Amino acid sequence: MAVNLAPPDPAALEPIAGVELGCTMAGIRQAGRRDLMVMRLAPGSTIAGVFTQNRFCAAPVILAQRHLAAGWEARGLVVNTGNANAGTGADGIARARAVCEGLACALGCAVEQILPFSTGVIMEPLPAERILAGLPSAVANLDAGHWVQAAEAIMTTDTVPKAVSRRVALSGGDVRVTGIAKGAGMIRPDMATMLAFVATDATVARADLDRLVRAAAARSFNCITVDGDTSTNDAFMLVASGGAGVVARDDGDLARLGEAIDAVAMRLAQAIVRDAEGATKFVAVHVESGRDEAECRRIAYAIAHSPLVKTAFFASDPNLGRILAAIGYAGVADLDPERIDLYLDGLRVASQGARDPAYAEAQAVAAMRKPEFELRVALNRGAGVATVWTCDLSFDYVKINAEYRS
Repeated sequence: MAVNLAPPDPAALEPIAGVELGCTMAGIRQAGRRDLMVMRLAPGSTIAGVFTQNRFCAAPVILAQRHLAAGWEARGLVVNTGNANAGTGADGIARARAVCEGLACALGCAVEQILPFSTGVIMEPLPAERILAGLPSAVANLDAGHWVQAAEAIMTTDTVPKAVSRRVALSGGDVRVTGIAKGAGMIRPDMATMLAFVATDATVARADLDRLVRAAAARSFNCITVDGDTSTNDAFMLVASGGAGVVARDDGDLARLGEAIDAVAMRLAQAIVRDAEGATKFVAVHVESGRDEAECRRIAYAIAHSPLVKTAFFASDPNLGRILAAIGYAGVADLDPERIDLYLDGLRVASQGARDPAYAEAQAVAAMRKPEFELRVALNRGAGVATVWTCDLSFDYVKINAEYRS
């Protein structure tokens, strides 16, 4: 069950002029559920994205990168769940291209103008024939208001669809930003996480859009971890349709638009952690007063990745030694343990590298029993700061992943 995460309200999601979404049940892995999503982009739209750094990247990632690099104007995205089309070699590329060809034919554009995305089981052949058979229904379902349906159609082990909107005033008028994401396991991004699609109706140059998507990834999807695994299929795409007739024309406009995009991406990223497989706790790991941000982030991830720490979160057990051990092995060679303070939701539990003199176990347990809490580490050696959002590791996480292919 997701931690303090309600399903999105369709009425709260802003349509993006120039972006239409269509979904259908293609029976890719399971019958009776939406598992195929198509996004049609208006002529003149720009798109930029970041992808997984996993060297075993999936066939759709390879093909999407090729199509982006070719410089064609994107006109459509196609996303399937149930099958990752990863670890499938040349045959996987051919099947992904066949899907692109099918959507290109339906939308009346070149195959290079279609970007494919997949998520699901790795090393199984993509059932391209089922996707191709489902495309006409998905295209017939295209509508600017189908953001929630699209969020549902890209889910795998997610329990809640993830969708967020924002409005922002630019110098030429108001614009909208709406995004969806999926992800619950195999989450330790190395650029973005799993699949995320964010769109704005502003007009944005491709170079500016590229900077915005990279900055948003760094501040959101690259600040979360569920289990320390980087997926083969990660992709975070940012679309600017130009449908509002408002141009992000100067640094001020781009900064304001970037803040809105960051806010949407951050909400989506945190929603992924809240809906993590088997999660019962949402934990912000905040490391401050380090030499620099990179040092703080390294220590935050060491804590957030530790199975021993995460199982202690699940048990509401303030086993402080596990946390201090993770700080110590994070790889900061000249770290001075005797300067480190540790806090649970404002309660100082360790000071100068040892148990705080005023430490009370009952207070620490009470802090960790809450569904959300902050673990704060003060290194007391500089001005660097970083925050990583993570979750606990529960019995259900093991069960979900043990039964994933059954």
